[in-house]
Amino acid sequence: MLVFPNAKINIGLNIVEKRPDGFHNIESCFYPVGWSDALEITVAENFEFHTDGIAIPGSSSDNLCTKAYQMLAADYILPNVNIHLLKAVPIGAGLGGGSADAAFTITALNKLFSLGISLEKQQDYARRLGSDCAFFIDNKPVYCFDKGDRFEKMDLTLAGKWVVLVNPGLHISTVEAYAGIKPEKSTTDLRETLKQPIENWKAFVKNDFENSLFPKFPVLAGIKEILYKQGAAYAAMSGSGSTLFGIFEAETDLSTIFKNYKIWQGTLK
Repeated sequence: MLVFPNAKINIGLNIVEKRPDGFHNIESCFYPVGWSDALEITVAENFEFHTDGIAIPGSSSDNLCTKAYQMLAADYILPNVNIHLLKAVPIGAGLGGGSADAAFTITALNKLFSLGISLEKQQDYARRLGSDCAFFIDNKPVYCFDKGDRFEKMDLTLAGKWVVLVNPGLHISTVEAYAGIKPEKSTTDLRETLKQPIENWKAFVKNDFENSLFPKFPVLAGIKEILYKQGAAYAAMSGSGSTLFGIFEAETDLSTIFKNYKIWQGTLK
């Protein structure tokens, strides 16, 4: 079975408080985008995990795809499989690429071997692997809260709008990103704010990580400025970086302007 784990962007990201378990509670809108990896799962004599494309740090036993298989195999009778991951979504880029790979492993195994696991139970499995893994099970725009693993449906649709994602190649660890954060309760409701026309978002929809990371990595602020100069209706950093995105009303090819960076551009669904 061949599937294509896609990335997501954060439209707004508020860090509202630090939890007793050391994680942080957040508020954000997760929105799927088309930048994708390729994941193939086939029955094999022995379990194997292989990767191509962007090099993935760590051993294969530590990869979330392997952990996803082992987690389901502990509860269901599964044959050995060969998991082959072609990595294209940048790592440590605020796009949830690794989380998507893990979630798509769960959904693919469920379908391939007719396990009959409900959507809700698949999400519960995904939550055991990472805070934003569960989003990719249903893979639809949601308002997320708590650790980013609890969801509320949103009517927000950006279907037909053009998005440009720009990654300058910086790997920003979660620890580094949170080091400059001072959690604070939101004064506005992101769900209500996103009901406004997209051209109004610039003044109200923010990513809290930008305040600390932009001074440390000026290239990020520069990319955001260029996106607005090129006509983006809204631009921001996704997650804890380092990818910036711009949402445009019409197709806008920025491949030449950002020729030295990794870039993905396409239509939102």
